[in-house]
Amino acid sequence: MDEPALEAAPYSSYDTAGHGPSPVPDWLITSFSARDTTLGLLKTGKEADVSLLDRSLPGGPGCLLAVKTYRDSHHRMFHRDSGYQEGRRTRRSRESRAMAARTTFGRDLLSAKWAGAEFTVLSTLWTAGAKVPYPVQILGSELMMEFIGGPDGAAAPRLAAYQGDSEEFTSLWHDLVQSLETLAQLGLTHGDLSPYNVLVHEGGCVVIDLPQAVDVVANPQGESFLQRDCRVIAEFFARRGVLAADGELLALHLGGIARG
Repeated sequence: MDEPALEAAPYSSYDTAGHGPSPVPDWLITSFSARDTTLGLLKTGKEADVSLLDRSLPGGPGCLLAVKTYRDSHHRMFHRDSGYQEGRRTRRSRESRAMAARTTFGRDLLSAKWAGAEFTVLSTLWTAGAKVPYPVQILGSELMMEFIGGPDGAAAPRLAAYQGDSEEFTSLWHDLVQSLETLAQLGLTHGDLSPYNVLVHEGGCVVIDLPQAVDVVANPQGESFLQRDCRVIAEFFARRGVLAADGELLALHLGGIARG
């Protein structure tokens, strides 16, 4: 008896999704005839899971993508989302009322809303030159983005796990501050910045996990979020011998940019 044929990987979903900003990077496979093969889970978290995906043309080139899938209504844990969303413009509708009441329908909408918020922030920051993953596409509550790591699928280390001397960490501090300045120029702060949502890649810092980015001016708590971001990340670098890492000075600096 003939052995059953292996089921082919599904075609790329690029044609049915919302696309990231132009110019599209050269490494990205955009052909609709490409195949998407899931390679396994990279990270599981309270709000979303991240998996690794290979998008390749049959017999041709390919690229690795990180797929972030926000959790469904039975697992959502965005218990603090109202504070982050203050100052964001929303319209009063059946959908907004459902999200506020946390109905099943509303929580499913909220999953897609957070995915869309991160996609929008990544698109804006990438266009502005900040070191963030390129947002490839958005489809419902699933966000695909550039995989930050090696061609073998090994993810770049989180800043919290990186091993280096004070000179290396000083260089990383200044590199990260440049991206934080870009956020501030757009009036934003990360909102949940820590050494766990910064990756070390090719000698620099790549900022990730941005669905809760806060408008420093429009959000009444914006200044508090900014100060917390700066305090947490500066304390991490200061413990590693970075003399320039001062959270209060960084908050004053970035706040001045955001309000300017």
